Amino acid sequence: MLTVRIGQRVHKTQGPTRLLPIIAVLGVFAVFFAVFLIMRSQSHTLSWYPEFPGPEWLQVPNVPQETTSRQRPSPCGIPKPCPEGDFSCLITSGAANVVAPKICIEGKMVMGYVEKNVGYGINIAVVNGKTGEGMKTAFFNMYDGDIEPLVEFLKSIENGSIVLIATYDDPATKLNEEARKLIRELGSSAIQSLGFRDNWVFVGGKGADVASTLEKHIKNNKDKNKYDSWPEMIEWQGCLPRYLE
Repeated sequence: MLTVRIGQRVHKTQGPTRLLPIIAVLGVFAVFFAVFLIMRSQSHTLSWYPEFPGPEWLQVPNVPQETTSRQRPSPCGIPKPCPEGDFSCLITSGAANVVAPKICIEGKMVMGYVEKNVGYGINIAVVNGKTGEGMKTAFFNMYDGDIEPLVEFLKSIENGSIVLIATYDDPATKLNEEARKLIRELGSSAIQSLGFRDNWVFVGGKGADVASTLEKHIKNNKDKNKYDSWPEMIEWQGCLPRYLE
C-alpha cells in the first residue's frame, strides 16, 4: 500500500501574548504622562515650554495658594492712630489673680506675661518721655512684700519720664503714706483711696512739663464685683504727648 503524506501549511497567528509588551509600554507611558500633568499643574499652568503653553483645554488658572500658617495676633492689638509726635499706649490691669496686666507703647509690649516681667501688686513701667522707649520696669508685691523697694524705685524716677502703673490682685495692703505721696506727685489722685484688691491703671509723669495724666480706678465691692472677690479688669488705649522741655 502506498501512503501519500500530504504536508500541511502551518499558519502562524498573532495571539494575545504578542500584544502584552506593547500594552505594558503604553501603560508606563500613560503613568509618566499623568505624573507630568500633575507636576505641571502645581506650577499653576500646564506649559510644555515657556513659548508653547499647550492646548487651551490643559490650561489651569493662576489661583493664589492658601497658606496654612496663621500669624498669631499681637498681644498689644493694633496701635491707636495718634498725632505726629505722640505715643500710642495700651494699658490693662490684671483680671482677678488669674490674668496678668500689660503695658504697650507704640504696639510694643513693655510689660506683660509674654515679657515675663509682671507680678502681683503694683506694676510700673518708666518710659523716656522724649523717645517713647522703655527705660525700666518693676513689680512690687503689696500683700506680703516689703514697701521699701517700691519707695526707692519711685524716688529713682528721673524728670521727663512717663510713668505707667497697672495693678494685679492686691495693690494696697502694704502701701504707706510715703509711697502714696510719691505716686501722688506723679499726678495721681486715686492713690489716696486705693484699697485692698481695687483695680487701677495710671499714666502720669515726673516733671512739670509732662502734659497729661490719666487714671481709672474701680473699687473692690463684693456686691458689684465681676470676678467674685475682684472688680472687673480695666483697659485704656490712647495717645501720650511727648515730653517738652
